[in-house]
Amino acid sequence: MDASDTVAHLNWLAVAVAALAGFVTGGLWYGPLFGKAWMRASGLTEQQLRARALAPIYGTTVLLNLVAAVSLAMFVGGGDLRFGVFAGFMTGATFVATALGVTFLFEGRPLRLWLIDAGYQTLNFTVMGAILGAWH
Repeated sequence: MDASDTVAHLNWLAVAVAALAGFVTGGLWYGPLFGKAWMRASGLTEQQLRARALAPIYGTTVLLNLVAAVSLAMFVGGGDLRFGVFAGFMTGATFVATALGVTFLFEGRPLRLWLIDAGYQTLNFTVMGAILGAWH
């Protein structure tokens, strides 16, 4: 099977749901769970966050999550829920969290911020993988 066959056989509903799941996960993670700690660690205030134009941020987030979900769906392939969770977790914990870690080190960002952001990405990819694996 070549790449075009892989893309043609994706479950696009599962991909879309996985991409949108990041909003639910992010809303909980950066809201009641770690919102205040994230603001402190990132040096942002509620006023600064409210002043941002949310439409372009949310729109771009949907697009980026869609790209990530398509890529993860190609890795998960015909795997089941268990494999989807494993693939998602490993993607978040190894590829994404470590790449963020390198960037954070060179930018001199706090460890606490990396733990929050890398934790979110690991959870986000795990949830996406679970959705993609369950709907193979």
